[in-house]
Amino acid sequence: MNMENRVSSIKTIDIVQISLMAAITFIATSVIHFPTFMGVLHFGDSMIFLSAILFGRKKSAISSAVGMCLFDLMTGYTMWAPFTFVIKGVMGYIAGTIAYRKNYNGDNFKNNVFAFVVAGIWMIAAYYLGGAIILTFISKEFALSKALIVSLKDIPTNILQVVGGIVLALPLITALKTKINR
Repeated sequence: MNMENRVSSIKTIDIVQISLMAAITFIATSVIHFPTFMGVLHFGDSMIFLSAILFGRKKSAISSAVGMCLFDLMTGYTMWAPFTFVIKGVMGYIAGTIAYRKNYNGDNFKNNVFAFVVAGIWMIAAYYLGGAIILTFISKEFALSKALIVSLKDIPTNILQVVGGIVLALPLITALKTKINR
């Protein structure tokens, strides 16, 4: 398939859905957030999980990466933006991939919870390493060995964020899937 055919296969509805979810993710992250040691606690992860179920892995990956990265760029977390773009994009991709494995199609509650937990573990581990990289190579505050220890401070907050995202997303997903399937 040549590049022209790939570009023409992108539908307007895909662009609208991705853009809308990116905006909703940005808003969910921006409206209520609390600064932490090196990052921020917010409700945006619930929208990553929601997009994974409603739109699948590819659209979720793009909307999650863009929505969360915009938050970083617009709220003073600029050094985190490249990390967030990758971490949240992969998080949406993981959640969507697991939710749609076999023939679940995002309709199996237990499988969705499993998808969100695995995606959340990815996010927690990736931000831990990202924090160590920032402290060592970008801000040059610590040697890598000490940065790995200092970065542990944000793990409990990230766990809380994932759990909160799951708790908020599940009833939204149930309500929206019920309405869509009518």
